[in-house]
Amino acid sequence: MNQPKPYNQNKVDRSTVISLEKGKIPPQAVDLEEVVLGAMMIDKQGVYEAIETISDNEDVFYKDAHKYIYTAIFDLFADDSPIDLLTVSDQLKSKAQLDLVGGDFYLIGLTQRVSSSAHTERHCRILMQKYVQRQSIKVASVILEEAYDETKDIFDLLEESQKALDDTSEWLLRKKAENLSSVFDKLIENSKNPQASIPSKFTKLNKRTNGYHPNDLVIIAARPGMGKTAFVLNEAKFQSEQGIPVGFLSLEMSDVELVGRIIANEFGIESSRIKQNQLTPSEKEVIRKESEKIKKLPIHIHDGSETTVNEAKTIIGKWVRQEKVRIVYVDYLQLMRGSTNNKNGNREQEIAQISRKLKAIAKEFQIPVVALSQLSRAVETRGGMKRPQLSDLRESGAIEQDANVVQFLLRPEYYKIDEWDVDMRTPTAGQCELNTAKTREGSLGATVLDSSELKYMRFKDLKDFDDSWKDNEFKPEPLSPDQAFEPRNHVDNENYDDDLPF
Repeated sequence: MNQPKPYNQNKVDRSTVISLEKGKIPPQAVDLEEVVLGAMMIDKQGVYEAIETISDNEDVFYKDAHKYIYTAIFDLFADDSPIDLLTVSDQLKSKAQLDLVGGDFYLIGLTQRVSSSAHTERHCRILMQKYVQRQSIKVASVILEEAYDETKDIFDLLEESQKALDDTSEWLLRKKAENLSSVFDKLIENSKNPQASIPSKFTKLNKRTNGYHPNDLVIIAARPGMGKTAFVLNEAKFQSEQGIPVGFLSLEMSDVELVGRIIANEFGIESSRIKQNQLTPSEKEVIRKESEKIKKLPIHIHDGSETTVNEAKTIIGKWVRQEKVRIVYVDYLQLMRGSTNNKNGNREQEIAQISRKLKAIAKEFQIPVVALSQLSRAVETRGGMKRPQLSDLRESGAIEQDANVVQFLLRPEYYKIDEWDVDMRTPTAGQCELNTAKTREGSLGATVLDSSELKYMRFKDLKDFDDSWKDNEFKPEPLSPDQAFEPRNHVDNENYDDDLPF
């Protein structure tokens, strides 16, 4: 049976001493432990309900004897063996633990404590609460000890503390299986809610993916120079203008640089001139007068080049709780650090840990997490359009596995490619392709966008032939079926010639 990892194995004894010095008994419910174990030995339903709630964590039980008994029952369950008073006794005997729990007499006493497995789940929930309380005391005690250690890095202390508390709280957040009826009702309720998904700025992308969905990890990947950050800033600005609070975790650019790009997008000023402080007096005056419009956008920015994935979870959790943030952008994934406990692992394992954690964050807070990602140099050695593939995702195949949606951004103009590889061979100048290479919902395929104003950090929908009619006031009205087959008016057309050879 798997043993749950303690917060710090070397300091568990110290934390216990601190608790004893306070003269308080750790939180416990031994009487309920007896009831749960008794129910498991007399009723198979009790076994299912207890294991579904507690799983393989015998430490939920406070008393050592009860830990041994629960482990014996769990092992029998895992082996598909029958579970009753006799089989549990034999299992304990095989491990030389029967005398440690008080012998058969104690087991018989447990079965006599209950007459059925009614309320077993409720009892297990209470035991879990007591377990979390005990673990919290241990974590707090270790934090207290390490806070006095002058050699301990404060950021490592905060990160380890947060992780320990997160690991402890996960036991209370264990999700119970639901029946089809309740899930069906949830689906119908979500379909009635127009805010269930976050819209994209781009019409064709909305049609392909229906925007950004809660619980999803979306990866937008490209080589440097394609405009990844500008693209997601366009999305963030558009969504915030719709009143949707947005979070932006920037590990590459400072918050001042990001705001400069938003200003460039809003006022049509070259971002390079904003960065180099080369604005004219008239431009500064326009920005000053219209500044309130930008300041009111519900965009929350955190720039930290050394942000870890656990720190990101803390920041995002605060945004969701306090600012009601509904979508988060991460720029970019490869700059994020994994847990400090993974220092000895390779980079691929660290990236895999980060992508899994970002996916877990999206599910826990029920928001879309959109993470930018770098691609390998294999793209640039490829011939033709240099169109990215899923195998180009840098450093980890886990990114592809964890992501609900993977999209690639490509500007062929960057590679001096003048024409698209399509039948019409249209120019690539000022255009980019957003290719949806993976999606668990929606459809795969490429969407061409207009990036001709990238110096202003602007992306927009590219009008095709059908779109051009929408803005043309002289667009002809379609003919009705009767009009389509009416004879032509010979008088109105002087060049009409019906002298045909047939």
